Amino acid sequence: MKKILIVEDERPMAEAIEFNLKKEGFEVDIALDGEKGWKMCQDGDYDLILLDLMLPGMDGMEICRRIRQEQATPVIILTAKGADVDKILGLEMGADDYVTKPFNMRELMARVRAVLRRASIEQPEQEVGRLEVGDIVIDGDRHEVIVDGQVVDVPLMEYRLLELFMRNPGKALARDYLIGKAWESDFYGQTKTLDVHIRRLREKIEKDPANPEHIVTVRGVGYRFEAGKKNT
Repeated sequence: MKKILIVEDERPMAEAIEFNLKKEGFEVDIALDGEKGWKMCQDGDYDLILLDLMLPGMDGMEICRRIRQEQATPVIILTAKGADVDKILGLEMGADDYVTKPFNMRELMARVRAVLRRASIEQPEQEVGRLEVGDIVIDGDRHEVIVDGQVVDVPLMEYRLLELFMRNPGKALARDYLIGKAWESDFYGQTKTLDVHIRRLREKIEKDPANPEHIVTVRGVGYRFEAGKKNT
């Protein structure tokens, strides 16, 4: 049984989400403030965390940042309507998806299932154990990304995007293609969500993320992956 943590300070909303998750067959815990939520994130073995951003004690941004420093548990952030900055910041901190309040409970359940499904997808049979382009290596058997000989922590969605790029070096990949392949049929956000993930990925694999030599923007199309200059 999948185990989900809800970190939400509005008790009625937290209990409504809990009720619907339990109907779907999930085991659910609730934290009503940020400090308790962070402690439960550390102590519990959760498959997914639903995280409000506006929390007493410790805000959701800080919790998300700490989660990503220590674990790869998927995170869906809950944001206020129209708070685009919060959505982008949440994604930059490592969240896997976001839901805007007020939200439809059926939509939230669909996103929960989608994120959990992506997190547990087995690698396709045709996937090779190792991909190497320039100084970047994907070790499929260990599910690791290695840059200049150093293992880099890359969340699931960024891993999937990088794998797409490395399987198609030198090709201009359209934004719609990247979204369709990485998110499959589960993409609910705007296309700028892709840009946020690309920016985060650049920060992990590029020597100078502001002037990328691997993930190059192709104006009017999308992105292209280049080998870059290999160190000698």
